[in-house]
Amino acid sequence: MIRSPLRPLIRILAAREKGINPDVIESQEKIKRLTQKIILEKNRAQHRILLLMCMFTFTFALIGVKMFVLASYVPSHLSKATKLNILDNSRNKITDRNGIVLATNLKTYSLYVHPHELIDKHDVALKLSRIFSSLTSNNLMQKFSDGRKFVWIKKRVSPEEKDKVKNLGEPGVYFGPRETRLYPNGRFAAHILGGTTFGREGVNSAELIGQAGVELSYNNHLIDSENGDLNLSIDLPIQGIIEKVLAGGVKIMNARGGSAILMDVHSGQLIALASLPDFDPNARPSLPRHGDPSVSPLFNRAAQGIYELGSTFKIFTAAQVLEDGIASIDTILDIRGPLYFGKYKIRDHHYLGEKLTVEEIMVKSSNIGTARLAAMIGAERQRQFLQKLGLLDLTGVELPEASRAKPQIPKKWSKLSTATISYGHGISVSPLHIAMAYSTIVNGGKKILPTLLKNSEKNISPEIVFSNDTSVKLQAILKKVVLSGTARNAALDDYSIGGKTGTADKVNFSKPGYHDDKVITTFVATFPMERPQYVLVVTLDEPEDRSIDKPMRTAGWTAVPVATEIIMRIAPILGIEPNTMVDKFNIKFPTPCIDFDLFF
Repeated sequence: MIRSPLRPLIRILAAREKGINPDVIESQEKIKRLTQKIILEKNRAQHRILLLMCMFTFTFALIGVKMFVLASYVPSHLSKATKLNILDNSRNKITDRNGIVLATNLKTYSLYVHPHELIDKHDVALKLSRIFSSLTSNNLMQKFSDGRKFVWIKKRVSPEEKDKVKNLGEPGVYFGPRETRLYPNGRFAAHILGGTTFGREGVNSAELIGQAGVELSYNNHLIDSENGDLNLSIDLPIQGIIEKVLAGGVKIMNARGGSAILMDVHSGQLIALASLPDFDPNARPSLPRHGDPSVSPLFNRAAQGIYELGSTFKIFTAAQVLEDGIASIDTILDIRGPLYFGKYKIRDHHYLGEKLTVEEIMVKSSNIGTARLAAMIGAERQRQFLQKLGLLDLTGVELPEASRAKPQIPKKWSKLSTATISYGHGISVSPLHIAMAYSTIVNGGKKILPTLLKNSEKNISPEIVFSNDTSVKLQAILKKVVLSGTARNAALDDYSIGGKTGTADKVNFSKPGYHDDKVITTFVATFPMERPQYVLVVTLDEPEDRSIDKPMRTAGWTAVPVATEIIMRIAPILGIEPNTMVDKFNIKFPTPCIDFDLFF
């Protein structure tokens, strides 16, 4: 670069001619040179900044492109292992009537292996078997060695298990994201919820579908996020109490199993529904391949099981004769027996006298008296009345399992069938059928369908089966059954209860007839009897009270104490005022002394 001189000769000569001091010219040139230098350095700095900006922009753009490629890239080994459809796993929650969560979703992981990438297959198989007790090293080794390129280890692993596997540091062991169903209350309401399983699945996701219970019934509702949560009629605290007391009762009475149902007699809403044995829907067991399915914990005794429920049917006979004007409460009948139908005979469990009124027949539970009333009704009219009560059809409750609980009725509705059906033999229904029919008995004669939904429209316009006047008379009978009849153990000094017991010989499926020493016992309780609001059905399979010298198997000794304990515990939660029966009848009754808490 050629720099201009500080004292240009041409300017110096011109200044001398004009008499100007040449030093001024030098100062001006210095200022000019400095200004040029500053401008030059400024331009250089701007160029450097521009260059840096371009470099940064390019770098960040390169990083962004790289991240996009990585995010969208599917490794070839994964695409070969399984089809990767990214599924929408979002499944709506299930809540009880008060918004308590019964079922929700949980982020978890799947675990799989590429055997060809394993360094030491035997060592990996051994280590995985130590982490997962359900796996064996021999089985894993067989899968690793049979030529497969992809092996599922676990479809669902917990974060703790994931950490244990990750710490192994073995190549060829991979994790995939999973969304699984979580039931935070464990076994509570297991038969209602049912459970889920995986449908379509890939390494990166899996579809959750209902397997049983409301999870299956409302699968389409639950997979559509626009529908929101599924709000059930179940009250979780009450459900928990009933399940615990029922479990204690099954143990105390040495029963094979049992069920309990609490239903609102006006809305049909099921406040609780329990069946024992039960299961944890978080680890739902497999269906039994052989044997009696009713022994499986998956079997819903309350809604799916059908049984002969004995004397609980007698109140239906009373309802029909009262409604049709065939007899009144005070009508006297001859109950001397036995009654003969060919080679079959009907008798009472013990001598009850020679004559009883219709009311006394119910209170003392006379088979002969009920059979005579049924003869006055006739077979066809009896069948029609039971049909109107819903006892010959499916209940329609929102459980897939209940669709298999079709009542069993005789092929030929003979005179003998009419007699035995009047007291609950020769016809098999589910406990839920009985809960539904008893709701009609005490709610004024309206047919109410059971529902598991809080906001159900099933019972907006109920069918009238019989008059309110008949219902009031039946309520009075049910009260007396508790006060002085077969359900005296249910009489409390705090709450007014009505009900009917039923003890039925258990059908022997290995040979024609019934077992000599095995029964199904049931107690149907309605309360509070001033204004009946709820019906509670407790059923025990093969119970036997061995706490006394002579083992007792009747409902009064087995099902009644369990139901009574339940009512005492849930009545305050339901908002039922105590001491109603004392005020009305001025009678004091001892409360049951069985400590159910010892068995929880």
